[in-house]
Amino acid sequence: MSQHVARLQRRAGARQVVRPLRPPAAEGRPRRVAMLSVHTSPLHQAGTGDAGGMNVYIVELSTCLARLGVEVEIFTRATSAALPPTVELAPGVLVRHVDAGPYEGLAKEDLPRQLCAFTHGVLTTEAAHRPGHYDLVHSHYWLSGSVGWRVAQRWGVPLVHTMHTMAKVKNAALAEGDVPEPAARIIGESHVVFAADRLIANTAEEAHDLAHHYGARAGQIAVVHPGVNLDVFRPADGRAAARRRLGLPQDAFVPLFAGRIQPLKAPDVLLRAAARLVADDPGLRRRLVLPIVGGPSGSGLAKPERLHKLAARLGLCDVVRFQPPVTQQELADWYRAATVLVTPSYSESFGLVALEAQACGTPVVAAAVGGLPVAVRDGVTGYLVRGHDPAGYAAALRRFVDVPALARDLGTAAARHARDFGWGSAASAMAAVYSEAARRGHAAEPA
Repeated sequence: MSQHVARLQRRAGARQVVRPLRPPAAEGRPRRVAMLSVHTSPLHQAGTGDAGGMNVYIVELSTCLARLGVEVEIFTRATSAALPPTVELAPGVLVRHVDAGPYEGLAKEDLPRQLCAFTHGVLTTEAAHRPGHYDLVHSHYWLSGSVGWRVAQRWGVPLVHTMHTMAKVKNAALAEGDVPEPAARIIGESHVVFAADRLIANTAEEAHDLAHHYGARAGQIAVVHPGVNLDVFRPADGRAAARRRLGLPQDAFVPLFAGRIQPLKAPDVLLRAAARLVADDPGLRRRLVLPIVGGPSGSGLAKPERLHKLAARLGLCDVVRFQPPVTQQELADWYRAATVLVTPSYSESFGLVALEAQACGTPVVAAAVGGLPVAVRDGVTGYLVRGHDPAGYAAALRRFVDVPALARDLGTAAARHARDFGWGSAASAMAAVYSEAARRGHAAEPA
């Protein structure tokens, strides 16, 4: 075992000591929150498997909550026998690995059968401490919510839930070749909506979807915009330096896709748009570089080579660069190096990659869906495209080809826009929601 893991185990072991209850925090703020993330760990590399924006969300939110004095313990399913029981993610943030089902080879679709085991693991952890160890439960995604309402009810504490994505919304905007979300998920989401004291929506549109599709009560929903790590994602030393580090030509036109490779995220739309640009302007091929940064995920795992084959059919193999998922620091360099980020998703609860790119000073061309119209100011920090016709994206990208200074001008505005979305502000707003939920009582039990 590496020295790093051993050090984390020693730190985590020190935190297992039972401590006396402390007096209530100021303004009724919870002292310790049980954060539930069943199907994906905050320690996983974003952009691989099921790890994506939700992972980033949980890491950044928890870290900033801890800085505000709210301790966070994140429960996630153990995916390897070699994992330590606990890992200190940051001061005041502890990740707990719960044994629930086989360590490896368990698809997300099979996880509902392991929720009872996961619930038992969470309850057992709490039982080892004095009563009142956790003041609130915050669950993420419907699988965690199904555990969350049970443990919140058992402990007599409030349940706050963040959907991140919703089955009914996804099914209403399926990409070609994508698989509808199952009825079991819709039922599970409905139970969570009924049970939760507070539902966190990323945007006003998501709040509307919660009310329209799931009957969420108006007073139950709180809108809290996600944030961006402004220490990592910033213009820094600019595009030229980033391109030198990544080995990209200084005069290249670089439309970037960053994220999980699956039909929902629609990277194929960018490839088809690029093919149109080259067909209309064959000379553009000489300076076109099209990076796809990320790994297969979700339904994309069924045909992991699908995008590579599409690039070959479109005659783009010489310009497309497939890059595996990278660290946040490396991802920031890809954003800085890009002329424009392209996010043609069929559904996005918010679109953190769009915000990250803008924080780096890079404009965005995005689908006008979900939270992207909040993350991107149309005509100011980038362009929003209605629908998923590659011609619309090609037209938006053509603006940056025809007017090279456009990327700089919109990028400057994008960096200013992103500064309003720091995680510190998001954590403060979330802490206020926690306080209100604590004042109003604890979770109901679904019928």
